[in-house]
Amino acid sequence: MDVINIFLTSDLAENQDDFVYGDRQFTFDRLYSDGPRRLVEGPMWAFVDWVMDDLAGLEMCRRLRADPRTKEAHVTMVLEQDDHDDRRRALKAGAHDYMVGPIDRTKVLDRVLALQSRPNDRHAARLFEVGDLSIDMAALQARWDGKVISLRPNEFRLLRFLAENPNRVLTRDDLINGLGKREPPIDERTVDVWIGRLRRAIKQAGGGNPLRTVRSRGYVFDLP
Repeated sequence: MDVINIFLTSDLAENQDDFVYGDRQFTFDRLYSDGPRRLVEGPMWAFVDWVMDDLAGLEMCRRLRADPRTKEAHVTMVLEQDDHDDRRRALKAGAHDYMVGPIDRTKVLDRVLALQSRPNDRHAARLFEVGDLSIDMAALQARWDGKVISLRPNEFRLLRFLAENPNRVLTRDDLINGLGKREPPIDERTVDVWIGRLRRAIKQAGGGNPLRTVRSRGYVFDLP
């Protein structure tokens, strides 16, 4: 089943159940000013409010376009009123289209379903590169300076999430949530096992040990 990721900057994202339509599953998540806080696998749609609590919606659009994780996302700006200048500024900042708020779950799903019907509107990043690390999402393969990193599925997804959040302390709970491992519950110590395997695989590929343990807090993926 294809997973369609819907991210919203508003409270509408809270406590929304998944929606299944045919062979597609639509998931809802909150979009924060620093981007998504979980791994995004598959097409992403972002609904950005014109006015946010901590920054302007226009700036949020610019950040989405500059972030390798979200630069291919379809961005819809949610305007407070149908104003010509606001529409123009939203599109110039990187939004693909706009809606006039307030919006609800039905309006969001209707918009995404309409966009999904267009074959050219599947936005899924295929290659992620940072430093000597490259991650090919289409091939499900990672390389360090050109050498393949041999990984199991969980370690591959963990590497991708860490690489998308470099030089930042991530707790075990952050990693579990980031990989979407909420149900069934995962023991936090399982993360230590994943980290250990990932460390060994990177080292075998010639990448040394970029994974640093921060005592009593979590892990940091140190990348230039």
